[in-house]
This record gives sequence, structure tokens and C-alpha cells, in this order.
Amino acid sequence: MTTFKELKKNLKKDTSALPALKAALLGDTATQFLAAALQGTAIERGYRLDLFEAEYNQVERQFMDPSSEFFAVKPDYAVVFQSTHKLLSAYNKLPSEGYVRLADERLEFVRFMIKSVGAFSGRLIYFNYPEIDDAVFGSFSNKVESSFTWQARKLNYELMRLASGSPNLFICDIAAVQNKLGRDILFDSSIYVSTEMVLSLDAVPHIASRVMDIVCAAQGQFKKCLILDLDNTLWGGVIGDDGLENLQLGHGLGIGKAFTEFQHWIKALKNRGIIIAVCSKNNEETAKEPFIKHPEMVLKLDDISVFVANWDNKADNIRHIQSILSIGFDSMIFLDDNPAERAIVRENIPGITVPELPEDPADYLEYLYGLNLFETASYSAEDAERTKQYQVEAERASLQKTFANEADFLKSLDMVSEVKGFDAFNIPRVAQLSQRSNQFNLRTIRYTEADAARLAADSRYQTFSFTLEDKFGDNGLICVVILEKQDAKTLFIDTWFMSCRVLKRGMENFTLNTIVDYARENRFKRIVGEYIATAKNKMVEGHYPGMGFAAVADVERKLYGLDVDTYADKQCFIKRINN
Repeated sequence: MTTFKELKKNLKKDTSALPALKAALLGDTATQFLAAALQGTAIERGYRLDLFEAEYNQVERQFMDPSSEFFAVKPDYAVVFQSTHKLLSAYNKLPSEGYVRLADERLEFVRFMIKSVGAFSGRLIYFNYPEIDDAVFGSFSNKVESSFTWQARKLNYELMRLASGSPNLFICDIAAVQNKLGRDILFDSSIYVSTEMVLSLDAVPHIASRVMDIVCAAQGQFKKCLILDLDNTLWGGVIGDDGLENLQLGHGLGIGKAFTEFQHWIKALKNRGIIIAVCSKNNEETAKEPFIKHPEMVLKLDDISVFVANWDNKADNIRHIQSILSIGFDSMIFLDDNPAERAIVRENIPGITVPELPEDPADYLEYLYGLNLFETASYSAEDAERTKQYQVEAERASLQKTFANEADFLKSLDMVSEVKGFDAFNIPRVAQLSQRSNQFNLRTIRYTEADAARLAADSRYQTFSFTLEDKFGDNGLICVVILEKQDAKTLFIDTWFMSCRVLKRGMENFTLNTIVDYARENRFKRIVGEYIATAKNKMVEGHYPGMGFAAVADVERKLYGLDVDTYADKQCFIKRINN
């Protein structure tokens, strides 16, 4: 973890070229050091955080006064830290009959903040409450609803419930940070009494990192794929030398337990939608044997989306994996017990995350838990199907090799797409895809569920969602377009993003044909698109010219226009299903 001193040094760097995010930090204790750490961590993650820091203990005033500085800023992210110490102080000042209402009253204020931030499409990052054992009842506090322990735990539980139904509320789990570091590291009483700071300088970088994990995930910067070495990483021993029966695995005593529990963690990641791949220096048949035959293996071949085992350079093999998955290297994590292999991959593949695994496999999990590598801003049932989707994609790739030309291959897929506007059923997936899509994303605007619902209800916009299904399976919702009706003759493509899983299937042509059909039906004569460059969407830099749009003269923006009357439908082999 970067130290606070190192984070402060980041503030001296030239950040003019970094994308800016507006944020506000509000707390009921001193937040100056946390503010500096947040900005320093943001720079490490590739952002310039334009931060409004409210005055000490001004949370309520800033949110309840419509003319406050907070509402003038209208931040993308409102970071709110209401501490357990101040909560305990408020509890102690209550009459005894008011103790049982502590959690509920705080929750009401959180609901008010959610609504306030939602008014300008912002996101609320709210810290939960690390426990303070006031020792008034001891362990018996778990039986007493009016105890502070009961109320604090109730508050944390109800915050989770509230967040699950509030798309623009994200809980920053600093209670988990305290569990990991220990309360004596998180809190320094000597500093607190003289400064009103409840977070120690040692803890501040960890808290700032957790906040920026959430911000980066909401900005579409998160990990999608875990690539695994096998020998002495996924199991103890070398399958080619030691043989199947001598591998160290199992739930009994010994180091085999560590590898088995490690596999359970990987299985849980796979079940929540992380792509699992294998990159091993082995003969493929030998490498697959434990997955098929070892009774203690938790992971099976069905859990692996891409399996690469040969004697080639691992960096080259990871490039091959990336070409199959069509995701960025910065979305990938590579785990290998061998320091030399880690160094080769780290040096040859910029952007990939390669953790420095501990020497002792027993320490793998605790080390990886502390890195919080898999923060996300959304989750849906469709995520659990991701492994199957990529396995099916490998089948499509194999089939394509049997065709002499691409058109015949595409015809053979029997593709169909359901096209419809945003509704209560697809809005969660629309919002999720807006967070995840980085490469095929023309303007890279991120949407919450509330944003998507607002656009769907606004007559100035026309929304489209596209699914794609073929004979191999259903890809689900894979493309989103939002059209703004600029005037009676002109449509502006406010948003066009698509999952890279369906590239080279003609979906781009099908989507544009659909847009033009809508324009013709509603007597629009011109369609205007815009490309806004980011660090990740260079692949669509030439998208509009390639689709027949002409450049529009503009000194500040990359705009392109398409004449509806002269447009000729583009070839595609996708059948439309209307809803």
C-alpha cells in the first residue's frame, strides 16, 4: 500500500492531461488528510480529482441547504464520512428511550442524501461504521436492542439493504478495513483528542484506496479476468513430475488445504462473473488431467473460459487469451507463484495486474483479500453466465475456421436480435453495460439505473436496447443506443456502446440500419454522431467514417453527419425481433 507521504507527493505532479472527476468530501470529523490521500490515489489511478472539501462537521448543513457550496458544485461523487465516534457521542446524549431509534434516524438522513445526490445524477459513497465496543454490556449487548453495539450493527445491516435498492448509493466498507488492519491501526486516540481526526495516517491510504476502487469501478475501470498458473499456484506440486496422486490438495491438515480454499475463492469469483483462464507451461493433456480426474479439485474444466497450456512464452500466451476474450489488458490479473514469470509478464504486457504473491501458499488468500482486486459497481444474474458465454465464443471461433468466407459463416449462425426501448426489465442491464463498456463506446457516458429510467421517460430521447442470439446460445443485451432529437430534422447519437463479445458479427451494421429506419419513420433527415476519445476507445476512432458518415467542421469536437435519404442499408445477417 502506498504511504500517505507518497500520496502527498503525487499532488505535485502535472495532472493537466488526466480526465477530471468532480467530487465532494464531507465529514463530521477532520478530513484534510483523507482529502489529500483521495487526490493522490486518484492520480495513481489515472484521474484528476477536482475535490470540494466541506468545512468540518458540515454534512447536514451542506445537504439540507439548497444554496450550499455542495449543490453549487454538483459533484459526480459525494463521499460522506459520518464516523462511529460521532455516532456514539450522539447516542450518549440521547434520553434512554431514544437509544432504539438511533439507527433508524441516521438511515432517514442517508435516504435524504440519496435523493439529494440523485437530483443531479450524482453518486453517493457512504462510509459504513467500524464497531466501537463501549463495553457497557459486554457480549450481552447482542441481546439488548437499545445498546450501542446493537444499533451500530443494525445500521450497517440496514445500509446494505438500502444500497441494494438504491443504484446511486455505494457503501465504502471501512468496517472491513478495520477488520483487516485492526482497530488500533485504524484509530489513533492521541491524534483524535488533539485534531478531531479519527483515521490514523497509516489507515488513511487504505481508506482512500477503497473509495477510489468504487469510483474506478463506476467509471468502468475494473477487473474482468483472472489468469492462473497451475503448478504450485492452483495446487501444490508439479503435475508433470509428481503425478496426479502426489498433488497437494484437500480439506485435511497440511498445505493442500490452502490450495483447496484458494480454489473455492476462485470458484466464487467465477460464479459472480469473473472470467477464469489458465496460462501454464505444460503439455495440455497433462495440465487438464487434475481438472478431470483429481477428486479434491474444486475447479473443473467447465469453470475455465480459456485454457492455454504449452511451452511458449507466457506473455505471448496471455496475448492470445486477450485476443479471444476481446478485453483490455488492464482488465486482467495474472497469478503465478514464480517471481521470474511474474516479472516477464509485468514487463511485456503494460496494464496487466500481476500481484506479488507471498512465498507461502498459506498466505495467498489473506494477501489477495487485502488488495480488493475485484471491486464492481454492478451485478446481475447475467454475470454468472459469463464463463459459458466465452466458452461458446470459442466454439464459434472454431466453426468460423471451417468456412471459406465470412458471409457464409455469419449466415450459418442464424442470428436474431430483439430491439426495444428501455424498460423496467432491461434498465439494470443497460446501466451495467454502460459501466463495463470501454472499447466500443463512442462517447463513454456512464449511466445509473436512475439515469436510464429518466432518459426512457423523456420525449426528447429515443432509447434502443439490442440483444443477440444465435444457434450457439443467447448473448443477452449487448448494445445500447440513445438518440437525442435535436430538432425536427436532426437526430444526435448521444450514446452508442456495445459489448466487444459480439464484434465482427455485423451488429454495427444492424444497429445503424435500425437507427436509420427510426429516422425515416419519424421524418428525420440527418443523423449526427460524435467520437470522444478516451484511453480505451481508440478502436472506434474511425467508426463513423467507416460507416459512411462525413466529417462535420468543428474546432472542438469530432462530429460526423449522415444523410438519411441517401443512406443504403448495410449488409447484415441478423433477423430483427420487435417488442
